[in-house]
Amino acid sequence: MPERINRAWRVLATGLCFTLFGLGSLVMGAILFPLLRLVVWDRERRVRAARRVIQLAFRFFVGTMRLAGVLSYEVHGRDRLAGHGRLILSNHPTLIDVVLLMALVDRSDCIVKAALGRNPITRGPVRAAGFVFNDDSEGLVDDCVRSVRTGNNLIIFPEGTRSSPTEPLHLQRGAARVAVHGAMDITPVRIRCSPPTLAKGEKWYRVPARRAHFRIDIGEPIVVAPFIDAAASRAIAARRLTQHLTEYFSREPHLASA
Repeated sequence: MPERINRAWRVLATGLCFTLFGLGSLVMGAILFPLLRLVVWDRERRVRAARRVIQLAFRFFVGTMRLAGVLSYEVHGRDRLAGHGRLILSNHPTLIDVVLLMALVDRSDCIVKAALGRNPITRGPVRAAGFVFNDDSEGLVDDCVRSVRTGNNLIIFPEGTRSSPTEPLHLQRGAARVAVHGAMDITPVRIRCSPPTLAKGEKWYRVPARRAHFRIDIGEPIVVAPFIDAAASRAIAARRLTQHLTEYFSREPHLASA
């Protein structure tokens, strides 16, 4: 009986947390960010302030989920996220991976679907933060490189969507193209969730038998120069780097504390 009560509570708490997330996005988009636009006229400073607000909101959201018993988490190698101008690549096993990472990363930028810029719930925050939209395929790589070179920490999920727990890992080549085009080293992040939850195609109310635990491992930088030097073209370098990244993210991370 206690297990059934605990599970029922986690279903309710998960629903309440996602409701809180939606309401918070609406409030920020309808009130907070329009006020910020009036107070801060310089666009660069305004975008930086909006991203800081989103980071703090995501920290609050993650903390609320932890306090409610929906999840727990641990972070290893967090110091490797310090600083600015990083290209951060991560696997993508759950719905809230971007929330977890943006709560941890200062001056974070990310690639978002163009549809989020039209969604009434998410439109305000994503536009105020000036995130990179994926609707311009021609200029997307240049936009990503520009974001990192201006000091942002750009988060990309090379899979392009959430992982399927029943299928092999498949990475798109876009993230490698950004790294090669900008000659930028990669800060890799591996996220594990046990037991699995909020995976691709999984309803939010299908909570696991026990509280989900997230382990976030930030690895040593992946140096990109050897892939560029050894290839005849950027396309070949991106293909080889994508293969290397696929092997990297397919391996289990070392479980010693960092």
